[in-house]
Amino acid sequence: MSEVDRTRAAWPQIRDELLRRIREGEYPSGSKVPSVIAIAAEFGVANSTAQRAMEAVRAEGLTRSEKGIGTFVL
Repeated sequence: MSEVDRTRAAWPQIRDELLRRIREGEYPSGSKVPSVIAIAAEFGVANSTAQRAMEAVRAEGLTRSEKGIGTFVL
């Protein structure tokens, strides 16, 4: 999924896709998740939308962020 359904809010769709990628091992434990800018470009959304999706994934307890380094799967 690299397109979002424009009839629904984008950030939950992106969150769900990122969660799927983590759970299915596309982003394995210890790997770096793409940056907010890369996610925004992939899905064709604003950086703030991608950031909101990333924050929602972090709230699920599946990632951790290191300032200036990136976000990693736990």
